[in-house]
Amino acid sequence: AVTREERGGPGLPATTRDDASRGGSAPVPRRRLLQQRPHAGPPRRRWAAQRTGDCSRKKAFQITKSFIPILEWLPNYRVKEWLISDIISGISTGLVATLQGLAYALLVAVPVGYGLYSAFFPILTYFFLGTSRHISVGPFPVVSLMVGSVVLSMAPDENFLLVSSNTTGLNKTLIDTESRDAQRVLIASTVTFLVGIIQLVLGALQIGFIVRYLADPLVGGFTTAAAFQVFVSQLKIVLNVSTKNYNGILSIIYTLIEIFERIGTTNIADLVAGLLTIVVCMAVKEINDRFKHKIPIPIPIEVIVTIVATGISYGADLEKKYNAGIVKNIPRGFLPPVPPVVSMFSQMAAAAFSIAVVAYAIAVSVGKVYATKYDYAIDGNQEFIAFGISNVFSGAFSCFVATTALSRTAVQESTGGKTQVAGLISAGIVMIAIVALGKLLEPLQKSVLAAVVIANLKGMFMQVCDVPRLWRQNKVDAMIWVFTCVASIILGLDLGLLAGLVFGLLTVVVRVVEPQGVKILQFSSPIFYANIDGLKSSLKSTVGFDAVRVYNKRLKALRKIQKLIKKGKLKATKNGIISDSGVANEAFEPDEDPEESEDLEIPTREIEIQVDWNSELPVKVNVPKVPIHSLIFDFGAVSFLDVVAVRSIRTIVKEFERIDVRVYFASHQDSIVTKLEQCAFFDDNIRKDIFFLTVHDAVLHIKSQIMYKDIQDPIFEKISLMQESKEPIEFTETSRPEDELDVQEEVCQCI
Repeated sequence: AVTREERGGPGLPATTRDDASRGGSAPVPRRRLLQQRPHAGPPRRRWAAQRTGDCSRKKAFQITKSFIPILEWLPNYRVKEWLISDIISGISTGLVATLQGLAYALLVAVPVGYGLYSAFFPILTYFFLGTSRHISVGPFPVVSLMVGSVVLSMAPDENFLLVSSNTTGLNKTLIDTESRDAQRVLIASTVTFLVGIIQLVLGALQIGFIVRYLADPLVGGFTTAAAFQVFVSQLKIVLNVSTKNYNGILSIIYTLIEIFERIGTTNIADLVAGLLTIVVCMAVKEINDRFKHKIPIPIPIEVIVTIVATGISYGADLEKKYNAGIVKNIPRGFLPPVPPVVSMFSQMAAAAFSIAVVAYAIAVSVGKVYATKYDYAIDGNQEFIAFGISNVFSGAFSCFVATTALSRTAVQESTGGKTQVAGLISAGIVMIAIVALGKLLEPLQKSVLAAVVIANLKGMFMQVCDVPRLWRQNKVDAMIWVFTCVASIILGLDLGLLAGLVFGLLTVVVRVVEPQGVKILQFSSPIFYANIDGLKSSLKSTVGFDAVRVYNKRLKALRKIQKLIKKGKLKATKNGIISDSGVANEAFEPDEDPEESEDLEIPTREIEIQVDWNSELPVKVNVPKVPIHSLIFDFGAVSFLDVVAVRSIRTIVKEFERIDVRVYFASHQDSIVTKLEQCAFFDDNIRKDIFFLTVHDAVLHIKSQIMYKDIQDPIFEKISLMQESKEPIEFTETSRPEDELDVQEEVCQCI
């Protein structure tokens, strides 16, 4: 039998489609066709193979686009709408990036010219690999300071001392600044290379979720401490006071002490220039912020101040006349690539890991803000890879670690930047400064650059205002903020970050530790008919008692108490139930009644007497103690409930409620509540106010309920009323609750 596909299509019994389209006079029999093309397979197979090939090519292209995001957005680039905006934004951002690159190099303790390289090279790779359209890639003060701490610890001034003798025969100690700077540049670039490798590995392992462990209070406290460290490190430059390069625990304290000890050597020219720069920059930044809706482009005050300060320094010759500290030498052009010193990796591995995570967290946090604003997505793992490759590439060209700067990114976005084309143009502006304009900035005072850094710390210092708000909302989060900040100031940024992270994780453990009287039961799977019996057994073992048995024992004790009250052998006072003196208490007899069989059902009537069951009872009945007052079901991993599970959980809630144990539900999915509503789970006694978003919220609610609970003596009120009436109270044990439905009835309700 010949299929339709093998015949070449409908209406062409033994010819090929090519022959039919050409209008051939004689159709070619299928046997001759196969003889002429002996190696041709059936057309269906060829079509399937071609389709498979197309799918494979599409899949390969999709994978390629996921690793090289520029292939996704560049073909859709709207040249007419976006190009002008990106050019304006790129020029503005490039001017700011040039200045910040020079300034942040001071934090790394390398010559300022290398800051220009760090503001240029990382952008080139991120342009192709990054998923954020708006962040401005380059140095950031916190990360630069962390790199600088590694540089100073591995290349302190003491390692480069020279002893020279003068004409008077006295020896003088000098520092070989050329060798020191070369070694520090090598260390900074090696750290950058190692950070890039770590970020690449984390990205390849899909560990972008690691940033989740850096909670907002932890990041706030850490960045505030880093801002304080940056301020102190730049303060000595503004004052032009020379100090030792301290590193490690209490280094910031030692630096401050030495600065104040040498405050008398302050250079007035540098101090005045620095103070004026801080005041002017902060004032204009405030204007930019307040009138951002009226000013089309933020005033680039850092650039203006730098140009003016350079002109004044050059015209007044501040270095020779007032011994002002100036930049002096900025290398012109690019340096050849230099391989990292692999032997140093072991000495800087721990610090490099901290830097890698912090740099990534800052970049992703800023990127997500603008991604949310402009409705696009950021791939966290791809960002790890993008910054990893950027830092590996930059490390080869004597750069230090790149991330993003908040102020620079704000400039790029507010000036109309639409895509990373603006970033590429900003890199072009930095390149012009490297190639042609570097020499013009050599008379610039270092105190001006340090003042620019300090002026940009305002936003991080203002995070201190978050502490009172955190304290009102969540005291634990406020403690995390304060602890991380203090630890980072005292221990240093790397150890401080680790201490804050550990402290934050410990608080999570403490928050889920069961308070006294509260039991938390977590379910790790869906709950349905097959595992509901196991759930009940687990519940009994977790709480340590059987709620039904406790209730039945209490009923038995109450019957005996009622008999004795009726006979006048017991009475109620404000201190509880007591027996009359001199009267034998017949209730204190051995409990010889046979043990009631365990009944898992709910009685039809609630008891009418409340007793402190954890105290000693005036009757000899072995009533199990109930050490809890609240039970929390953690439904975080429960994806669904069936009808049997809903019915059983409803019964469990009522069993515990009647022995004065409140039941709460936490971390549930919305679908769980919907299912409970469909199955008539809620009534006048079981309401939705027992459901909470998290276990922590449920615990806080329980604590507040205990704190503000109305204090009264229900024992006295209930039993006094019973004494006056002298009417017996009926205590009933039943085998089935009135409101318990059959499974078929439940199914009908759920449907």
